[in-house]
Amino acid sequence: MQARLLLEDGTLFVGQAFGAEGNSSGEVVFNTGMAGYQELLTDPSYCGQIITMTYPHIGNYGITRDDFEAVRPFIHGFAVRKYEEVPSNWRAQYTLDYFLKEYGIVGISEIDTRMLTRIIRQSGTMRGILSTANEPVEELREMLNSMEPMRDQVARVSTRSVFSVPGNKERIVLVDFGAKSGIVKELASRGCDVVVVPHDTTAEQIRRLVPDGILLSNGPGDPKDVPYAVRMIQELLGEFPIFGICLGHQLFALACGADTEKLKFGHRGGNHPVKDLRTGKFYMTSQNHGYTVNADSIAGTELEVTHINNNDRTIEGLRHSKFAAFSVQYHPEASPGPLDSNYLFDDFLAQIASFKRDQPRVVRQAQMLVK
Repeated sequence: MQARLLLEDGTLFVGQAFGAEGNSSGEVVFNTGMAGYQELLTDPSYCGQIITMTYPHIGNYGITRDDFEAVRPFIHGFAVRKYEEVPSNWRAQYTLDYFLKEYGIVGISEIDTRMLTRIIRQSGTMRGILSTANEPVEELREMLNSMEPMRDQVARVSTRSVFSVPGNKERIVLVDFGAKSGIVKELASRGCDVVVVPHDTTAEQIRRLVPDGILLSNGPGDPKDVPYAVRMIQELLGEFPIFGICLGHQLFALACGADTEKLKFGHRGGNHPVKDLRTGKFYMTSQNHGYTVNADSIAGTELEVTHINNNDRTIEGLRHSKFAAFSVQYHPEASPGPLDSNYLFDDFLAQIASFKRDQPRVVRQAQMLVK
């Protein structure tokens, strides 16, 4: 079956369909990872997007549910150069085609993904419509032009109720803006008592959980679309140690008076070099974001830049100069990607330990009672 991908600049790609049938639209982005398509497909941060893989062979090791980063995918389409129909992997439970059909996701293969990636790099991310139907191109263009920007991605992907992953050490409240399961696994592997809460949980509700620390998760979309999260962070800043990842990093920056802006085509892949300004060391990182913290907006805030991207010099890490709070734009849990930055979870727990020594729990509980 034929499939077509029409971009808003008028470029049309014609290829072979796989996965579900029908029409689907969204922002077209590209990922430079050579492996890890299962984790990418189930990363909630891709909500509403059509993912293009720059690596040519996709599907060759099938699908294994143990590798999911969320209970289900939220992407709107999948574009690849070559779809491998027969996986070769003893862990594979079913094919990529079956997975896409199961969740109603349209896929297209046998297109020039190098050309598609070049267009996005030159013109920036743009909307697209993916179709296996036979409508005239003019009809597809009309449907594409009528698309409204998606603004409720975080609400779509976040948990609707509180749940916990019990542990016998520090209690970490993980605010779920679209959290990957890799974050929970990293905290649980360190014995943390993880309490996952919805995206719109208030500061007072978090206080009642008496956490030792708060982790602001990754998630999709524009950070300015979740102003209630910014207010929550502002209320809790200084009361508890805070660690932000990806969208959580951007929300932390907004809460501290900085600004964010959209990147031309974003950072998506497992090979992004980041420099730690404090040590001079470089780390290869896993990234997936379309927005960044504006560097000029840091002036006049109490934030310090700790990491930068070695490709485009954008901000990759921040810390508060007075409070126990820091954040990174990239993914220390990887999944998929290099594990170079895994140490940041240990840094967070060390920060919590230091905070406890400086401000004993009984004092903090008394302060919360007063509030």
